[in-house]
Amino acid sequence: MSINNAKRVDIVSIKIIKESSVLYANRKIATPKDCVVLVKHLLEDSDREKLVVCCLNTKNEPTSISTVSIGSLNSSIVHPREVFKTAILSNAASVIISHNHPSGDTVPSKEDINITERIKEAGDIIGIKLLDHLIIGDREYLSLKEKGYI
Repeated sequence: MSINNAKRVDIVSIKIIKESSVLYANRKIATPKDCVVLVKHLLEDSDREKLVVCCLNTKNEPTSISTVSIGSLNSSIVHPREVFKTAILSNAASVIISHNHPSGDTVPSKEDINITERIKEAGDIIGIKLLDHLIIGDREYLSLKEKGYI
């Protein structure tokens, strides 16, 4: 093989970088409301849909939160690989995903239900459990787990 036909392959390392932190008094996520308290400040005043993933350890203690997707007024494109990229790098045992509806209405769309199923299936394959998917609206939230979608 000549040097002219050779392909350069990058040698890389993967790092997670802490951008900031928040104090969480409860220490543990026991209910959907506990997670809403932790993430709502990242979502509630946004004029576009945002999806965040909250990574938890084996004791259901949050270890990291990451914004996975920022969409438009009424949609957000999210892929399971983006959710689990953060979870894997954070050594998460489980995750809770949350997104806002800028309209304030917390009724899940067909797309919300479909992506929840895809993320759950992907998590089952790689061994990181999807505990819940929360939709945050105007002063209220909806848990897809409580509604029977998970």
